[in-house]
Amino acid sequence: MTVELTYLQAVILGIVEGLTEFLPVSSTGHLTVAEQLLGLPVDAPSVTAYTAIIQLGAIVATFIFFARKIARLFTAWVRGLTDARARAHHDYQLAWAVIVGSLPVGVVGFALRDVIGGPLRSLWVVAAALILWSGVMWWAEHRHDELAAAGVLKGEGEVTLADGLVIGLVQCFSLIPGVSRSGATISAGLARGIDRVTSTELSFFMAIPALTAAGVFEALDNRAAVAALGFGQMAVGIVVAFVVAYASIAWLLKFVATNSLRSFIWYRVGLGALLMAGLAAGILSAR
Repeated sequence: MTVELTYLQAVILGIVEGLTEFLPVSSTGHLTVAEQLLGLPVDAPSVTAYTAIIQLGAIVATFIFFARKIARLFTAWVRGLTDARARAHHDYQLAWAVIVGSLPVGVVGFALRDVIGGPLRSLWVVAAALILWSGVMWWAEHRHDELAAAGVLKGEGEVTLADGLVIGLVQCFSLIPGVSRSGATISAGLARGIDRVTSTELSFFMAIPALTAAGVFEALDNRAAVAALGFGQMAVGIVVAFVVAYASIAWLLKFVATNSLRSFIWYRVGLGALLMAGLAAGILSAR
């Protein structure tokens, strides 16, 4: 199927990607809705690939925003490989937590890529996941509040390898459109007793390998279909996603420093209910 993408559509999708990639509201779900409203076939290989590739703009935004911290963790990790004293530093432990936590979603995502890009692209799945995962997020917030009241929350220097593994395993649920990768990882961090800012930063760090791999794989696997969309439109989508994502990262870190995720939970439930109503009324189609 040949799909033509206009520059206006590329800008709109770039904005949606940048706004929602790191907020716990499901970028895939929002992009699926946006694509349908723009008249694009959401299950076309070129469209699926496009939405994965423009995520690279958000990843570059993460690299630039956290450049110093990423460099610090990488340096600590490299030193720890050969220096026993360096392995005792919390940066070395944190780096390993991020590495280990990034692996499960890559393995599961590759194994189930046909299911994820096929049957799970239904808006019914998106709507249900938005609502159901909100319950998990609510429980994680409640658990976080209990641990905070007990004074046992963990900061960046106390994150363990086990924390990274648990967060990484939970991140696999984000392969279901509507769950939200950040919603899954931040909630897992909160449930593990990690403070909100650190949980959010871990979510950003674990996004880098997962989203980069997804974007590169889709670009190579569907290069002919992507070329038909237009390289100019692709570049515009990536640049717009980068600019908007950078602003979203800065805003979210300030927000979680003093606020819970409950406002996002109400938004998710409302959007899920609205999507179900639109699907039932025939205003929206499942695919």
